[in-house]
Amino acid sequence: MTRLAGPVRVGGSTAPSRVLFGPHETNLARGRALAGRHVAYYRRRAEGGAGIIVTETASVHPSDWPYERAPLAAECGPGWTSIVDACRPHGTLVVASLGHAGGQGSSAYHQSALWAPSRVPDPVSRELPMEMEGPEIAALIGGFRAAAALAAQSGVDGVEIDAGQYSLLRQFCSGLTNRRTDAYGDRARLLREVIAAVREAIGDRILGLRLACDDGAPWGGITPETAPVPGGIDYLVPVRGSAFAGSRPDLRTEPGFNLDLCRAMSGHTMTVLQGSVVDPALAERALDFAGLVEMTRAQIADPDLVRHLRAGTDPRPCVLCNQKCRVRDPRNPIVSCIGEPGSGHETEDPLPRAGSGEVLVVGGGPAGLEAARVLAVRGFDVELTERADRLGGMVRVAARLAGRDRLARLVDWLETEVRRLGVRISTGVETLAADGRPVIVATGSLPGPRDYVVDGGCVLDVVSVLDGAALPDGPVVVHDPLGDWTGAGVAELLAAGRRVTIVSPDPVIATQVHDIAAVNARLQRAGVALVKRSRPRVVRRDHVVVEDVLTGECRELPCAAVIHCGHRLPRPALPGTAIGDAVAPRTIHEAVLDGRRAAVAL
Repeated sequence: MTRLAGPVRVGGSTAPSRVLFGPHETNLARGRALAGRHVAYYRRRAEGGAGIIVTETASVHPSDWPYERAPLAAECGPGWTSIVDACRPHGTLVVASLGHAGGQGSSAYHQSALWAPSRVPDPVSRELPMEMEGPEIAALIGGFRAAAALAAQSGVDGVEIDAGQYSLLRQFCSGLTNRRTDAYGDRARLLREVIAAVREAIGDRILGLRLACDDGAPWGGITPETAPVPGGIDYLVPVRGSAFAGSRPDLRTEPGFNLDLCRAMSGHTMTVLQGSVVDPALAERALDFAGLVEMTRAQIADPDLVRHLRAGTDPRPCVLCNQKCRVRDPRNPIVSCIGEPGSGHETEDPLPRAGSGEVLVVGGGPAGLEAARVLAVRGFDVELTERADRLGGMVRVAARLAGRDRLARLVDWLETEVRRLGVRISTGVETLAADGRPVIVATGSLPGPRDYVVDGGCVLDVVSVLDGAALPDGPVVVHDPLGDWTGAGVAELLAAGRRVTIVSPDPVIATQVHDIAAVNARLQRAGVALVKRSRPRVVRRDHVVVEDVLTGECRELPCAAVIHCGHRLPRPALPGTAIGDAVAPRTIHEAVLDGRRAAVAL
């Protein structure tokens, strides 16, 4: 057994593994209370071997309502008890996260001024908060005390105080947001008082602290050298970032980006390594200086992560894409994972029942691979055929985009699994007719229609370009009507060797991605010309005519080729149960989900 999967003493309790499932937004709440969906979600990670589960951060005072389904501690007592009852049979410790977002919250729900140490507008929302006075500070400390006492009465093993990237406590600790001249100009004072109040309320239960130790703004913010680590805590989670700097990198950032920060803070108390840790080998090495490792996204991608560690098998990989696990969004999506669509849906995700007989799966992209995997797990005799010479489908194409190579790890794992499960695989084979067996059709997509005229010019589909199609010499124009990762990724990729312009009908490039600012900054650094609010009308031999979508004004852009990144259409195929892009081209998540549903329903 690895050290990571072995037990560890934390405070006065013992966790069955050193893997921590950290607090994160889920949108699983009913109103502002922890719900049955939370219970099933956390139970599943406890079953999989998580040592400590830290529940979604609950606001300690009604003045904090950072997102619509944010838990409120006063309403969380029954939920905490149910979560403890669900996790206790597996030995997993349950810790309640308590916090207040302060000036980094939202006034959209309670329609009151945001609380903050000083009148410093948030750089993201631009909202100006109120400066807290004595009554508000007393109410905040009292809120932490009352919330901690309720959590203890509900049976949790401990409390984690959120003084992390998006917390009011961080705002008091940082010179960026605390400009007070009264007693709380001592920036660590409020944190010390909250720690003391919570310790008094919970007694000898575990007390953890998630602490922003690097604001990413050394000109006035917290740095590792000035981070105010208080005494009286049982573990410390050093985190990086603030409203002034990113704190949740995606698949472009190497996992374990907080290794040095955690090592630097390890002399204070038991430390927890946090920061995109999805590689068990890296987590194991970190135990040379850390007591625990937070592997939250890794356990969203595979709830059985620790079981795999104990069995010596490979867990389903987290590719760090943020596409389904980052849910702070006006649409209130439920937390999930592109490769594990059951995450967040434990209360309705059906368990596969045993089956038998032969099944043909046509198509070896993510939908076909997941269908074949689940069918094989159920006991079916499965044959999978794929037209291309390699399995993986469009995921392998997407993995060629700039910065998105980690996506291929998901289909690598699926391919390994179907081979391990004995699925018979044929590549380079196009199946045109059924032979009496049940057929699941995962044949993918074709380029869709174009709403512009081609008059002697060269237009190439983005998939063919990423597959290696030769481009003529000269500048290229990337037509991006979707605003997702595709257009921006191929533009950045090609800009390394030629002049590139990206044309979008939107006022900002890549409007559908989470990190819009970062994407646009990378494009500008790469020298890509950004033509916004425009669409192509005519593609000619050496230029394309584009039209302003609002004014109708036309202009010419020189180009040797246009790369089309528009919608795709299902590829015509043989009769059967269609899944994935063969139904409607969408994302990896929908492909995997379709494959699983079809395999469970058979």
